[in-house]
Amino acid sequence: MQPIYELTPAEHDEILHVLKAVPGNPYLDYPGFARALDQVTAPAFFREVCTGIRKERESGVSDAHMLRNCPIDEHIPELSGEDPLGDKYAKKQTFVGEAFLALLAKLSGTPLMCYGSRNNGDFFTDVVANTRYRGQKTGYSDSELPFHNDRTAHWARADFISLLGMRCPDDEVIYTTFVSGRALLAHLSPQVEEVLRKPYFHTPFDVYSRNTNSRQRESEDHPILENERSIRYLDTTTTVTDGAPTEAKDALIALKDALVMADKKRHRMRVGDLLVFANQDGLHSRDLIEIIDRDRAATRWLLKTYAFRDSATADRYAAHWKDGVPGRIDD
Repeated sequence: MQPIYELTPAEHDEILHVLKAVPGNPYLDYPGFARALDQVTAPAFFREVCTGIRKERESGVSDAHMLRNCPIDEHIPELSGEDPLGDKYAKKQTFVGEAFLALLAKLSGTPLMCYGSRNNGDFFTDVVANTRYRGQKTGYSDSELPFHNDRTAHWARADFISLLGMRCPDDEVIYTTFVSGRALLAHLSPQVEEVLRKPYFHTPFDVYSRNTNSRQRESEDHPILENERSIRYLDTTTTVTDGAPTEAKDALIALKDALVMADKKRHRMRVGDLLVFANQDGLHSRDLIEIIDRDRAATRWLLKTYAFRDSATADRYAAHWKDGVPGRIDD
């Protein structure tokens, strides 16, 4: 995937200077951190980039964007596979990456969201391997991930995901692949699309959700296609419900065929890369292309945020805010 923008060294240093001055710790006091960020005057070039991303989303030009040479923290600690979250809390004492992602969300008009039951309700989470989940189908593993939406089984799902490259081993070739809902629909007939819009399908909660929230055991049946071009699907896991008509299974097979044929965007994350893409209006995967040292590959660390489509979408979840913190879903 080609970058829509690459920060010059001067632009990198300009925004880094601004973000380093943001006080507070978003893991101890996110509301205070967010208030401090509201006082930031963003460089004009970055405001223009964020406006451009929003316009391209709204006009249908693209649901995935990549920026290069973005600011991150000067010191990036190595996180233990045994307890990466605890290690981050203990070792990460600056929050440039977090401030950059929060500023992106603010300027693009996509309020951040998170889950109260995950990672202590943090708004900034990590795509990093936890040895407990090695080889399993979860973002907290070191394994490949098939095409999916994050939190497919959950009743509240982010509209957009942002990934910022913090530690990306040069010799390990790992790609993030994105396919848009538009690209998938181009390979589906109206008859198949009609079936996929009915609640004939089921996606179980993933292993991490089951381990961290006792209420996330069984998920509701759901359609695969929603809204204009939203896809609710986890490849190799989403299946037809008991008692669904035969055409549901046929439609699921047609979707799998479309997923093979649809145009895709692939990107190999580097340190300082920012990849932002639609979570509901598309699917994404993790592809291990060439792994030389599995343990080294497992140190790959992407800082991640979830975001709502806009403020109006966020407001629809206001009854579910945990501890009164806007964006933090009480699940």
